Amino acid sequence: MTCDTSSSGCGLEKLESLSDDSITEISENWNGFCSASEALLKGSGDLSFSDELVMRAKNLCKHGLASLVEQHFLRCIEEIFERNGARRFWNYFESYRNAAPSETNKDPILEEEIQQVICKALEEISSQKQFQEKCLLLLARALQSYEEDKLQGQANPDSTRVYLFSKYQLIVSSVLLASLPHHFPGILHWYFKGRLEELSSIAAANSEDEDELGMDDKMDLDEKSKLPYKCGDMDSDINHKYAVFSENNKLVKNIGMVVRNLRNIGFTSMAEDAYASAIFFLLKDKVHDLAGDDYRSSVLESIKAWIQAVPLQFLRALLDYLGDFTSCNDPSPGLKSPLASHPSLCYSGTGIPSEGLVRWQLRLEYYAYETLQDLRIAKLFEIIVDYPDSAPAIEDLKQCLEYTGQHSKLVDSFISSLRYRLLTAGASTNDILHQYVSTIKALRTIDPAGVFLEAVGEPIREYLRGRKDTIKCIVTMLTDGTGGNPNGPGSSGDSLLEELNRDEESQESTTVDDDINSDEKQAWINAQNWEPDPVEADPSKGSRYRRKVDILGMIVGIIGSKDQLVNEYRVMLAEKLLNKSDYDIDAEIRTLELLKIHFGESSMQKCEIMLNDLIDSKRTNTNIKATIKHQPQPEQRDLDVSLDNLNATIISSNFWPPIQDEAVNLPEPVEQLLNDYAKRYTEVKTPRKLIWKKNLGSVKLELQFEDRAMQFNVTPLHASIIMQFQDQKKWISKNLAAAVGVPVDVLNRRINFWISKGVLAESMGADSADHAFTLVETINDTGKSGTIDGGCEELLAGEDDGERSVASVEDQLRKEMTVYEKFITGMLTNFGSMALDRIHNTLKMFCIADPTYDKSLQQLQSFLSGLVAEEKLEFRDGMYFLKK
Repeated sequence: MTCDTSSSGCGLEKLESLSDDSITEISENWNGFCSASEALLKGSGDLSFSDELVMRAKNLCKHGLASLVEQHFLRCIEEIFERNGARRFWNYFESYRNAAPSETNKDPILEEEIQQVICKALEEISSQKQFQEKCLLLLARALQSYEEDKLQGQANPDSTRVYLFSKYQLIVSSVLLASLPHHFPGILHWYFKGRLEELSSIAAANSEDEDELGMDDKMDLDEKSKLPYKCGDMDSDINHKYAVFSENNKLVKNIGMVVRNLRNIGFTSMAEDAYASAIFFLLKDKVHDLAGDDYRSSVLESIKAWIQAVPLQFLRALLDYLGDFTSCNDPSPGLKSPLASHPSLCYSGTGIPSEGLVRWQLRLEYYAYETLQDLRIAKLFEIIVDYPDSAPAIEDLKQCLEYTGQHSKLVDSFISSLRYRLLTAGASTNDILHQYVSTIKALRTIDPAGVFLEAVGEPIREYLRGRKDTIKCIVTMLTDGTGGNPNGPGSSGDSLLEELNRDEESQESTTVDDDINSDEKQAWINAQNWEPDPVEADPSKGSRYRRKVDILGMIVGIIGSKDQLVNEYRVMLAEKLLNKSDYDIDAEIRTLELLKIHFGESSMQKCEIMLNDLIDSKRTNTNIKATIKHQPQPEQRDLDVSLDNLNATIISSNFWPPIQDEAVNLPEPVEQLLNDYAKRYTEVKTPRKLIWKKNLGSVKLELQFEDRAMQFNVTPLHASIIMQFQDQKKWISKNLAAAVGVPVDVLNRRINFWISKGVLAESMGADSADHAFTLVETINDTGKSGTIDGGCEELLAGEDDGERSVASVEDQLRKEMTVYEKFITGMLTNFGSMALDRIHNTLKMFCIADPTYDKSLQQLQSFLSGLVAEEKLEFRDGMYFLKK
């Protein structure tokens, strides 16, 4: 007799009290039991040794060796299962160690072969396990019979069987998992993925057939998905989808058999992980396929409808086949899967409760929301560029974020995209501002309170503060009639300011309606629904319930002060008004009225006076010309110009920005015309007098040559230059500059306009420093003649050399700050070095008399940077020093 004496509880200590006959009997029964066990378990279905096994087991139990019998039989089962079951099972998959299908390498033949191998291997090992369970049941009955005889029927009839089968199940799982190949979970994943794709194709084909037959009453998937998914209220289409899967019971049955066999060998979690990963993989592909790069349509409802129509119906059919559905009338449901734990909700209108499917629906919908959210966040920059056409994608993203709560992911990802793609030297300030406005419009849909918009917009604002042309671009964007989006739809005459005003009016009307319809009950409901701001919120901005997104306020916040924006608008308005050839200022008046709404009338008072000057100019001009008709006119010479051809813009210089004054000698007839106009103005507006800014305005010219005529609209200086060639066809640059009254370098810069138009030709003079300019009477190389309209664009081209009618804000600031230069030089002489803040505070403290220091820290920094550029100061380590 052989026995492992190290095993606890084997009963060998009882042999010491036995007689020789009893020992001989035990030895014979033990040897017989071992032989019967070996023969029975190796019999592969042969139960001929079962009687002997039962008899020997009972005889050994009589001597108190029941535990020894149990341990030996379980050890024999383990050895044989490991040798004949597990080893053969894993050998089926050994050849696929490096040949499993992949996403980039799909082989239908290989997938079919793997499917057959999985089914065959699982059936074989399940069959062997079933036989071993029969053998184990024989032993359990023998042991149970002995216990009943010993305890006279008081023993639990199932305790021994339950114990042995639980030990056996543990042995099977342990043996298989101990030798589990690393590629087996991947094989299971691709098996379930392939079967799910096949079922999805069947469902899609049936859906297409129904559309062709008109069975769905012309209701598409998106429309169906909008119906409520409640118990008893499910659309009949969902039940039909389930019928589609039920009709394909062969495929579902094959999948169910694989899952059942995997559960049978202890791979329950592995099986659920495999088909769960396959479902999520298929769902991810579906989300990517539906979403794509089309942002002009919503896809969220379509995705939810597909979840209802394919994965959930597959799971319903699978769990139904496996018996995981539980009934409300069953007091002890006998659960088989953690996905079907307790009956709670009815599903798909069937009246059969299954919490498993409810959990699956929540898992799948959350995964779909998160996947779509990640897709939209990754492409948020492109989505905002296309806004408002991409509004449906923004709405989808809003719903996803409300479901997942991952707003911080949006903030971090979008800020990263902005730094990499927008906030670079290659992007123009105008493009950055338009993108900023689009970002505000889009994100206020997602976050009406502006909590996350503050975090996203801060890098853009910080970057724009470092650009010199930011203020100018902001003013242009507010007033140029592109609506904040040059590529957007709508009227091109609507400025961003008008758009913002319409938005504000609609918000105010909504607020009024809300106030009318609100009552104490609604206020109580709002109080109950109150939630604190997220941790990302800026506490200085107030609660989300008291805050609204103010686009204009956020744009002005870039500059830091509305006064700077008003000053820039004033300069731009002056430039626009001075370049007008008529008195049409309706658009400017409309813009001014909108600005007064946002910035107040006092801030825009000077701009209003500027517009009134043009209105008065039109009236005065009309009155002066009216006096001509009642007075006798002297006979005009050929070169004289009539007052009817002159329109004057008369400005109140105290309320206009500083005007650039440039000396220029106008032709004598034009000078006489201006003098006559000024004389008549004095008669009408006594005692006022006119002081002409001769370099400003525009002149309409028609130049007639021997073979052509050309029309231009140019500045007075350009007109004065070309008029000199009326009597003299060729000029030297220094003589022409003296005749016009401008420096030679200014002349050379301005005369290039006429050279580029083919009116003048340039050649070298006798002196290398001189240039000769000759009038081109004929064009011999082309032979073309006719009338060419120069157009207003030629005037703009002439102004493109950097000359402006009005001093820029920077020039004005530099001129105003010049008075403080001596103060700054004195401070640095006394203190050696000073930081920007200290210089600013010192100037505010001591410069209280006229002129009072009222500049901002940013304006002072800009002035000091100019002094550094002029090498009057040095800047090191945040400190300013005098240049040595």
